[in-house]
Amino acid sequence: MIDSACLIESTELMADTFENVTIIKKANVYFSGQVISRTVLFADGAKKTLGFMQVGDYEFGTEAPELMQILGGAMDVKLANSDEWNTYVEGQAFEVEGNSKFSLKVPKGGADYCCSYMP
Repeated sequence: MIDSACLIESTELMADTFENVTIIKKANVYFSGQVISRTVLFADGAKKTLGFMQVGDYEFGTEAPELMQILGGAMDVKLANSDEWNTYVEGQAFEVEGNSKFSLKVPKGGADYCCSYMP
């Protein structure tokens, strides 16, 4: 089931490439290597991570609000203050509140994603 209140079409938000960026070479590794990402820094101060999640169940904490874009695969998501799981697939995105936690279930095939940290 897709929560239309949190659903954002990715095509409106992100081109296929980033221009004039700095990439941090060292990987961000979580859950014993099941989730790996790289940090991308933009000239205007914006920060994103590009990563891949293997099949599994995860819980992440946030400091700032985040926009999660699904670049490939799918994930089931339960946001803070919700008991409902929603499925997001390639081409979709959802927002996560700052200073919160959210749970993910990544099914067969894994999930390719882009996380944008919002001001």
